[in-house]
Amino acid sequence: MSNFDFVCTYCQRIDTTDPPTLCVCGQPLEVQYQWDKPISQNDIDVSNTSMWRYRKFLPSVEPKHIISLGEGWTPLTKAEMFNGVRYSLKDETVNPTGSFKDRGMSMAISMARQSGVKTICVPSAGNAGVAASAYSHAGSIEAHIYLAETIPFPFVRDTKKYGARIQFHGKTIADAAANMKQEMKEDWFDLSTLKEPFRVEGKKTLGYELAEQFDWSLPDVIIYPTGGGTGLIGMWKAFKEMMQLGWITGYLPRMVAVQSDGCAPVVDAFLHNASSTQFWENSNTAALGLNVPGPLGGPWMLRVLYESNGTALCVKEQELESATQEIKRVSGINTSQEGGAVWGAFQTLVAEGWIKKGETTVLFMTGKER
Repeated sequence: MSNFDFVCTYCQRIDTTDPPTLCVCGQPLEVQYQWDKPISQNDIDVSNTSMWRYRKFLPSVEPKHIISLGEGWTPLTKAEMFNGVRYSLKDETVNPTGSFKDRGMSMAISMARQSGVKTICVPSAGNAGVAASAYSHAGSIEAHIYLAETIPFPFVRDTKKYGARIQFHGKTIADAAANMKQEMKEDWFDLSTLKEPFRVEGKKTLGYELAEQFDWSLPDVIIYPTGGGTGLIGMWKAFKEMMQLGWITGYLPRMVAVQSDGCAPVVDAFLHNASSTQFWENSNTAALGLNVPGPLGGPWMLRVLYESNGTALCVKEQELESATQEIKRVSGINTSQEGGAVWGAFQTLVAEGWIKKGETTVLFMTGKER
């Protein structure tokens, strides 16, 4: 097992709040470990075909508090060639509620139970609300899910079936979050993206899985659809941890954040070499997971892109549907439009030569079409 601190990603203050939320300066906390003994790949529980196979590299949680529905250890497709570039798809659509959000919610709900939390609240662009509802129900925690009025019915249906209480407000997750802030009670725990540190810890298992599936090497490039950013941040955190442990050496992957031109605060900040994002007014995209106009983790995501020598780019909103249908045909994966954004970005980067012939790339299909 390991000891860990909650360290502010901005001011580096160590926080001791239980359950942990934001630093007093308003920025996200990161779990930083002090490994209490040498650990290796042999400490992976290979008999466990969920993300909890990496339990020894996650925050300590008593078995009675772990809420798992079988999330993680998702398929990595056989490598294919595209104009001289080798690529594979990481298929997160097969998670219990249909998206990568299950990883973060499994970890966060488990830690919330251990801290005695009885009620959680979270704003969502769709998938996070479904996952939060499912894992809260499994953990006997009351869930309040705040959605935009524009959320398509299948997300509402799938959130309701786990018994969550739903409130609608506005057109974006930012609007829903503002409504939640006004209504939330003192004893509710805010499970919003990066307002607690454990959803990142669940998402970092994406990085451990990739390394294991690549036989403890890594691809040259990772392309990820980016809204709130916990997947991008979590993977980079995992890679750095594995380097610290001596499991991997050499260059780490160049990380690529993909957004729609209907909502591209991270891309805009990256292109201006900024250290933080600006709120994206009048955001609108059919890729609901990308419709996050004011991500709290903007500075953290940008640091990942700069540190990894990565990049950020947006796809045209009017091209999302055709790109989504194309990657569905190519892969057989029933991906949502976030997957189409990734496929379109991949083609652009190959055409521009940013991804070079002979390089290996992993494309993330983060959620299913509902």
